[in-house]
Amino acid sequence: MNKFIVEALKEAKKSLKTDDVPVGAIIVYNGKIIGRGHNTREKQKMITRHAEINALEQACKKKKDWYLNGCEIYVTLEPCPMCMNAIAQARIKKVYYAAARDKIEHIKLPLKEQCCGKKESQELLHDFFKTKRGK
Repeated sequence: MNKFIVEALKEAKKSLKTDDVPVGAIIVYNGKIIGRGHNTREKQKMITRHAEINALEQACKKKKDWYLNGCEIYVTLEPCPMCMNAIAQARIKKVYYAAARDKIEHIKLPLKEQCCGKKESQELLHDFFKTKRGK
């Protein structure tokens, strides 16, 4: 078995102590573990405390950057859509998971509707990125 999946399994077992779903995640950079996480939703009473998010936060602190280019993540369960988006935003290059999800997650999204302030919001974003990118 892959040594990083073994470490992810150790993380997953920590979740059991707080009655959380046993999922663990490990983030690796240049062959070294820079982030570890396990589910803490029940413990912290916070919906976003998935193993992957906890590991991502630790890795970002370690690298002192939110860009995790060149990193890989090892997870005991195939990441949910929220975590996959966070992983993609962090620019993780490869995702390895041990168990596939049993069911496809059908997420009922809240109704969304565009409201006022579109022009102002677009200008604010445009100006911000203009100064950042020098364009």
